[in-house]
Amino acid sequence: MAKCDICGKGVVFGHNVSHSNRKTNRTWKPNIRKVKAVVNGTHTTVHACTRCLRSGKVERA
Repeated sequence: MAKCDICGKGVVFGHNVSHSNRKTNRTWKPNIRKVKAVVNGTHTTVHACTRCLRSGKVERA
């Protein structure tokens, strides 16, 4: 599961471009961590990206 529960950041698709300009498919995955957080007063496990963790959008349990 590569999607942040807080901001919705997910997988992005694109191309690898070689020196000879050949294009192959590739993906960029967000840095998702499974953390215990306080959601609506209860302790639950959420999948959060590291940007949400760093900015303080997630209150750790």
